[in-house]
Amino acid sequence: MGTLSTAGMNLLADAMADALDAGSVNFQTSGNVEVADCALNATAFDGATAGVVTAAEISNDTSAAGGTIEHATLLTSAKAALIELTCTATGGDGEFTMPSLVIGEGDTVSVSSLTITQAAS
Repeated sequence: MGTLSTAGMNLLADAMADALDAGSVNFQTSGNVEVADCALNATAFDGATAGVVTAAEISNDTSAAGGTIEHATLLTSAKAALIELTCTATGGDGEFTMPSLVIGEGDTVSVSSLTITQAAS
């Protein structure tokens, strides 16, 4: 398998980031039912550096549907799924960690930070 240059990593990371503009972080149950949906900005990520893009501020979902979160899916503005990420409680090894995976109906769900890393190989 080949190895991407830094320019190649940046190109792919930026393409993924651009596809997520005005998309969302959609938290779902194990049955893929929406628990909460946090909107990404129209320009969702900064430009890639060493294959890493960092999200701009992500909007809170202030009226969550509620349920037990099992994973999160990064969606485009057209609701196409691009990346599925694991979720665990704080101290776990999920790609998203949260104080609790159990969300009540009407609760507020927030994302404090999000980065995407394109590996070289």
